[in-house]
Amino acid sequence: MDKMRKKTYSFSVSTRKKILTYTILFIGAFISLIPFVWMISTSLMSLGEALGTAFFPSSLNFQNYAEAWRRAQFSEYFINSILITLITLSGEVTFSVFAAYAFARMEFPGRDLIFSIMLSTIMIPAMVLIIPNFLTVTWLGRIGPIPWINNWPALTIPYMGSIFSIFLLKQFFAQVPNELFDAAQIDGAGHLRFLFQVVLPLSKAPLMVILVLSFIGTWNSLAWPMLVTNTPDWRPISVGLMNFVDEAGQLINLTMAGAFITIIPILIIYFFTQRQFTDSIARSGLKG
Repeated sequence: MDKMRKKTYSFSVSTRKKILTYTILFIGAFISLIPFVWMISTSLMSLGEALGTAFFPSSLNFQNYAEAWRRAQFSEYFINSILITLITLSGEVTFSVFAAYAFARMEFPGRDLIFSIMLSTIMIPAMVLIIPNFLTVTWLGRIGPIPWINNWPALTIPYMGSIFSIFLLKQFFAQVPNELFDAAQIDGAGHLRFLFQVVLPLSKAPLMVILVLSFIGTWNSLAWPMLVTNTPDWRPISVGLMNFVDEAGQLINLTMAGAFITIIPILIIYFFTQRQFTDSIARSGLKG
């Protein structure tokens, strides 16, 4: 009888904890969704309703999306954002993989000191680096074969060397058992073959984190593209949101419609990669 009471008590305590946990998660999810729902609701309002206190539109004005697309020149900026993102991600993954492997698996003088200095730069605020980066790309554009300002090099190359990506991959590469490298050497493989045939296939988790986070950061960038471009030729889609301000003020309903158009690619990427992204965040070691 006492054992049954203990089981009943423990079950009730466990059930209460689960109810409390799910209640807190539900409240947090609900609060997080409020701005998103408000953005969609406002994007379907007329300008008068958007400037008022209404939370839901009286009628659905889907033409706001067509007007936002036309006014913000999204047809041109959308292509620019895709090109900038693809170039940046390709360069970042390439440089980060090789740098991380060198720090994790190769011996050379000053390796730990160089890595410590690089890692310490993470503490520097991004806004502090804007002026040095601007001066650098301006100088390189003057001495190089192609101009950097108002062109793809200034928008992509400064972000190819991500210290966070190098650090994340380096920590993961260091966990690869040395026995695998010894076996690869017996088969006649060097560092390059070992990297591509052994290490990278085992590193899908951190690579997924880098790709998703870098995609979001590059797609949403605004301050740097505004600084290094002066024509629409290479401006990304986020700059198009600046076109919803006229002499009468901000067209908030079109701004919200444009904002929703802007985040659609991010929502699609996360929808198809959410399982891999979540698993990669939770994964802390190699599966046996």
